[in-house]
Amino acid sequence: MTDPTTEPTDPVISTPRTRWQRVRDSDIFWSYSHSPVTIIASIVALGLILAAAFAPWLAPHTPFQPATVNLMDGFTPPGGESLSGETYLLGTDDQGRDMLSTLMYGARVSLFVGFSATLFAMALGVSLGLAAGYRGGFLDSLIMRIADVQLSFPAILIALLIFGVAQGLIPAARQEQTAVWVLILAIGLSNWAQFARTVRGTTMVERQKDYVSAARLLGRHPVALAIRHVLPNVLGPVLVIATISLALAIIEEATLSFLGVGVPPTQPSLGTLIRIGQRFLFSGEWWILAFPAITLILLALSVNLLGDWLRDALNPRLRK
Repeated sequence: MTDPTTEPTDPVISTPRTRWQRVRDSDIFWSYSHSPVTIIASIVALGLILAAAFAPWLAPHTPFQPATVNLMDGFTPPGGESLSGETYLLGTDDQGRDMLSTLMYGARVSLFVGFSATLFAMALGVSLGLAAGYRGGFLDSLIMRIADVQLSFPAILIALLIFGVAQGLIPAARQEQTAVWVLILAIGLSNWAQFARTVRGTTMVERQKDYVSAARLLGRHPVALAIRHVLPNVLGPVLVIATISLALAIIEEATLSFLGVGVPPTQPSLGTLIRIGQRFLFSGEWWILAFPAITLILLALSVNLLGDWLRDALNPRLRK
C-alpha cells in the first residue's frame, strides 16, 4: 500500500545526445584537448595550409608576374623601406619580390605536391596491400617482394630515378608543363610500400574473423567483401601513415626541388626558394634563405607531430 502523502515522480526521460556531445565525450577529443603540443601543432599547420590555399586573395603582392615586380626593390631587409617607398614585412629577394607573398605561393605548390603524392601513394598502396592480404598466394609474394626491394633503397633515390626516367620519356617542349605531375608520380611511387605492408598485415588478421566468414557464406563477391567489409577496418593505421607520409612527401619534394629536379622556377616551391636563397646566405641577405627554411620546418614538424598524436590516439595500447 502506497503512502498517499508521497507525490508521484515523473520518469526520467533521457534526451538523445547531439553530435557535438558525442564528439566531445570521445577518447580522441579528450586526447587532443589534453595535449598542448598537438593543439599548437594543429594551429600552426592549419594556419600555413589556409595561408597557402588562399594565397591569391591573402598575399599582399603577386610575386611571379613580371609586371608587378620592381627590380629596384631587390634585397630590401625585413621591415625596411625599399627604394620605391614601400615597406615589406619579410623583405624582398634579389628580384624585388615580396618574401611574404613568395612564401605563401611557394607553400601552395609544396602542399599541393605533398597532398597529391600522398593520396596517390595511399590509393596505390592500400589497393595492393588489400589484394595481397586477402588473396594471398603468388600475388601476395609478388607484391611483397617488390615492396621489399623498394624499401631497401632510400625513397629520395627512387623518386630521383622515376623522375629522371619520366622526364626522359616526355618531349622537351612539355617537360616544364608536366614537371609538377611527374614529381607527384615520382614521390607517390616511392612511398606506396609502407601503405601496402601495413594494409596487407591488417587484412590477413581481419579475413580470419567471423564477420568475413559469414559474408563469404552469404555469397558476397570477394572484391565487394574486401572493399565493403575488410577495408573500413584497416583504415585506422592508414590514416596515421598518411599523416606522417604527408610530412615526408613535403620534405622529399623540397629536397628534389633543392637539387634542381623538382618544380620549374616559374612556379617555385619552398625547396626552390631555399635553393635560390642559399646563394645569398654569405653575402648578408640571410632572410632570403631563412624564411623559406623556417616555413618548411614549421610545416613538416607540425604535420609530423599531428601524425604522432593520431597514432597514439588510435592505438589503445599507447594511451597513458
